[in-house]
Amino acid sequence: MKPTYTAVATSSGRESRAVTADGQLDIQLAFPKEMGGTGDGINPEQLFAAGWSACFSTVLGLIAKDWDLDAKDVAVTAEVSLVPADGKFDLAAVLRVELPDHLHGETGEKLLEATHATCPYSRAVQGNISVEIVTE
Repeated sequence: MKPTYTAVATSSGRESRAVTADGQLDIQLAFPKEMGGTGDGINPEQLFAAGWSACFSTVLGLIAKDWDLDAKDVAVTAEVSLVPADGKFDLAAVLRVELPDHLHGETGEKLLEATHATCPYSRAVQGNISVEIVTE
């Protein structure tokens, strides 16, 4: 199947630069202070969290529109963690979704389930990492 869009980025590790082929992104990468680094740069977990929160909120808005629901005041915060596991690291995530009052309850739960089942980031990690969705 032919891709609709392909992002291309190059880096040479956590202490390098990450640059996209189109030049729109050119950032310094660094280990976070919590991992012994300087923290003077972005880390891959931050990039993943930013992408996932943007994708999840976009998909939620599209599904809400299909369901004739108003979701314009929704905000998604993704927390992506590195968790030690048998001498390696696993990822774990919490998606904190701020829903307007009218979307709390059963409608909101169904909307979040549909979003999580549709969002490409959520689908990519399904069954691979711990994901908790919290409604706020």
